[in-house]
Amino acid sequence: MNTLQLSIVHRLPQSYRWLAGSIGSKVEPIPQTTPGEGESLVALKLLSPNGEKAWPVMHSLSQALTDISVDSAILECEGEPCLFVNSRDESTATCRLKNFGVAIAEPFTATNPF
Repeated sequence: MNTLQLSIVHRLPQSYRWLAGSIGSKVEPIPQTTPGEGESLVALKLLSPNGEKAWPVMHSLSQALTDISVDSAILECEGEPCLFVNSRDESTATCRLKNFGVAIAEPFTATNPF
């Protein structure tokens, strides 16, 4: 069975940017008070699998995006590997991953029906 079909990713809530002088190798969160920074990045983190098993899965996800010419980078963030893509490519990236059977966890707010 394809390991991608057993994967669940979610988007980290903050936006990122490349750390000055470290494009492609280090990121930093963009403060929420900073107005729209042109080239922001979004981070996708695996919920399943995690730990050491997450790295090969992330490389497979990155390759799936490379196959359709979407640039990505895998970097450690919050102690786990994260897949970073340009914010303008987020929809394309998540669509591609969904086509490979990856589940995308979406945030939601529950409302009380009573």
